[in-house]
Amino acid sequence: MNRSLLGKQVNREMIDELKNNTQALLSFLQNQNDGTIVYVLEKLGRLENGYSREPLLNLLNNQNENIRALSVKNLAKMSDVSLLPVFVKYASKDESTEVRREAVSAIGRLRNEQAIPTLIKFLIDNDPKVVMQAIRGLLIFADRLDIKQELKKLLNHPNELIKEVINKEVNGFSYKSNSSQKHDEFPDQIKNAVVHGDVQEILKYVPDESVHLTFTSPPYYNARDYSIYQSYDEYLKILENIFKEVHRVTKDGRFFVLNTSPIIIPRISRAHASKRYPIPYDVHPLLVKMGWEFIDDIVWLKSEASVKNRNAGFLQHRKPLAYKPNAVTEMLMVYRKKSDKLIDWNIQQYSWDKVKKSKVLDKYETSNVWRIDPTFDKIHSAVFPIELCNRVVKFYSFIGDLIFDPFAGSGTLGRAALNLNRHFFLTEKEPKYINRIKEELNKSNNLFSLKDSQPNFINLENFIKSFKGTI
Repeated sequence: MNRSLLGKQVNREMIDELKNNTQALLSFLQNQNDGTIVYVLEKLGRLENGYSREPLLNLLNNQNENIRALSVKNLAKMSDVSLLPVFVKYASKDESTEVRREAVSAIGRLRNEQAIPTLIKFLIDNDPKVVMQAIRGLLIFADRLDIKQELKKLLNHPNELIKEVINKEVNGFSYKSNSSQKHDEFPDQIKNAVVHGDVQEILKYVPDESVHLTFTSPPYYNARDYSIYQSYDEYLKILENIFKEVHRVTKDGRFFVLNTSPIIIPRISRAHASKRYPIPYDVHPLLVKMGWEFIDDIVWLKSEASVKNRNAGFLQHRKPLAYKPNAVTEMLMVYRKKSDKLIDWNIQQYSWDKVKKSKVLDKYETSNVWRIDPTFDKIHSAVFPIELCNRVVKFYSFIGDLIFDPFAGSGTLGRAALNLNRHFFLTEKEPKYINRIKEELNKSNNLFSLKDSQPNFINLENFIKSFKGTI
């Protein structure tokens, strides 16, 4: 049954009456289908008495694992230590991993020392989520030396999340900020700056935690005349070095959005095969290792008419093994600089007025597939569409923030930043693109309306001089 219709038949008042009448709840549950039972279990709310205990215990024999898990979850609300043997039974023997996890969570929620031996036993479980629930229950008693010793044994656990939690909770490890500036501040030297030079040199002089958001698309490996490298390994190493510096200059807990796609290097003759390089998938592990936390993958979907046709041959002969789909997607990989602080902390660093003005109030794409036509330019062969930049800037920054593009190209990100009342920091090594950036920024609606929006075009030498005495 549709949940909205079910909600009208089994309303809040009816559920409150049922949960306070043992026989009525027993009778009701015996005559309902699984969908209705699940709905009621999800809506039971607080259970301050024992009237629901017997009906919930009966449901632990139900064949539906979702019903068993929800029953355990509701029983845990009663904080009744006499239920410990029940929770231990289902944590140890239930065939459903979800029920087991919920049962270990219920043991921890008892907040009772009688549960400690059982929780310690589950620290060696094969299911990392069961272990995490056991850790959660034991952290209530973390001031006890014996508990600390048991938890420290997990520092060598194979699961990375378990090691991270133990390192933080037991060893007190934290990601420390190296910046003396406020979260919503940044150096004046990079405010609306367009720096002409190699980004690897430029970033050496940018102070720690200066940037709120980076959105970029690096040069594609040996696909353009401005991106020639001796080897793919050299290409990846250069990107790794640059993105390490981007990590350093990014503020605590803020975002890095990387636009890449696999690239094809054409064959040199019909006697040789072309080579396809999976750039986003090779860059990803490098980013995670240096301290970026993966958040989301967004697919940029282009119209098929706008991309190179790889399918023509197969269309004619239809021979297996020779199928080549047209590449109509690129990937926007979203990362956050690892932090002990939740995103709520980042938001709280701004005034309520600034948060309110930064809200995304217009219609927005709710899925991770963004249908945006590419932009073509006579000067630059790989230009960001302004709509792509607008979305990233709106979703991952606040007004007044500093937005960085280490491979600025035609500078579209700078225009999006200005139009959305942000500031930009762009770096570009190709002289012909510096002039293109000037043309692009002149299109900005805010360029001449705001005094602090005037772009500052500067070469590497003068950029370095601007930081003397400040780093």
